[in-house]
Amino acid sequence: MLPEMKPIDWTTLAREDLQAMQDAGREVAECFRVLRKVNLNVVGEVLKGQGQFVQLTHFPQGDVYDRETHAQYYYHAHRTGEHGHFHLFLRAKGMPSGCAPVPEAANRDWPAGDQALSHLVAISMDRFGAPTGMFTTNRWVTAETWYPGPDVRRMLPHFAVDHAWPSWPTNRWLTAMVRLFRPQIEALVDARDAALAARRKAHPDRDVFEDRDFEVLSESAIDVDAQIAAVAQALAR
Repeated sequence: MLPEMKPIDWTTLAREDLQAMQDAGREVAECFRVLRKVNLNVVGEVLKGQGQFVQLTHFPQGDVYDRETHAQYYYHAHRTGEHGHFHLFLRAKGMPSGCAPVPEAANRDWPAGDQALSHLVAISMDRFGAPTGMFTTNRWVTAETWYPGPDVRRMLPHFAVDHAWPSWPTNRWLTAMVRLFRPQIEALVDARDAALAARRKAHPDRDVFEDRDFEVLSESAIDVDAQIAAVAQALAR
């Protein structure tokens, strides 16, 4: 059973953070606007020209990677109740100073050095190309290198895909979504670590990072319009 998500306390957020979220909300809305004018959406943008949509296949092929920011993402599908989801990552060269894998990473066959990457969050999408939720996963799901929650939280502002392939609107939208929903993502990361600790305590005989019965560690529904309205209300106080 997933840990219960704590509601966001909007009164604790700094005004500058709320203003950054408001700017991100405008960017999200703008990306939707320009795509809807021509009956497109952020998911369709990464699927176009990629052939048949097959479950578990990464779209676009080869993933999307920004060589300057070292942000990375891909889209795929395998869960019920959604069309698919984006997995968002940050590689080692893009991480803020001081970030380091958990001690358990030593002597494991996990990505290391410049190839070490951290999964930040996944964004669930419906069949109309709209986001419905966010979630975190166990290490084995994405073959990542595991970083402690406080480090992952510090990585969030560093996720940015600042080029036009495969889609400028989709890249800008994903970048803005991380900023708009940063408090929720931070809460998901905290809940991820809590779930991992509880699982380790309940099953001390298992390698918790490779436990195939332990896939999604935290999850929450999201609503873009409600988030934008909540940010505006918090700024108006």
